[in-house]
Amino acid sequence: MAEVFISIDRFLFHLINWSLSNIVLDVVMPFLTDLNKTLFGRILAALIWILLVWKGGKKARIVAFFLIPLIVLSDQSSSSLIKKIIVRPRPCHTVDGIPIVQNIRLLVDCGSGFSFPSSHAVNNFAAASYFSYFYRRWTWAFLVFAGIVAFSRVYVGVHYPSDIVGGAVIGLACAAIIIGIWKMLAQKFSILQVGVSRDMEKNAKTP
Repeated sequence: MAEVFISIDRFLFHLINWSLSNIVLDVVMPFLTDLNKTLFGRILAALIWILLVWKGGKKARIVAFFLIPLIVLSDQSSSSLIKKIIVRPRPCHTVDGIPIVQNIRLLVDCGSGFSFPSSHAVNNFAAASYFSYFYRRWTWAFLVFAGIVAFSRVYVGVHYPSDIVGGAVIGLACAAIIIGIWKMLAQKFSILQVGVSRDMEKNAKTP
């Protein structure tokens, strides 16, 4: 069974990494996959967080506050815990000088970290799920962006499809934990709920 799973995973990897390749995606996917490492991406993320706190109102400030532990939880659970337990090499790694997967189109630096799960998938799906809970009308946009970034990790040759799927599930779990903590605190300190629940109801009702 494990061999069948590995074969399917590698087949899908080659399908995305090679068969779907084109000159447009060869430019777009490396840009998206490394966006979090660029100065532009970091400034953009900081500006979004500042705008939530400064201009977003009470609900947005709560969202911004709980976003910090969400990022810590998702990133550390992936990079510092699960990766070190699974210790799966990336498809672009070599063992004793022999490539794990042959004929890879490697469009970015392979990286020294382990493969499962994709931290990009964990972090982006955690954030997408988290924001979707508070801003439901934009759920499709959050999930589409997270999905494209996760897809880019396979396209550029640094992760298997199963790394992405596993990362998405872990990200959803991280978001559920933080949202659960928020709900618990909101029940205990009713001040947190003022304005938030009403806004969420309006978002849910808005077509």
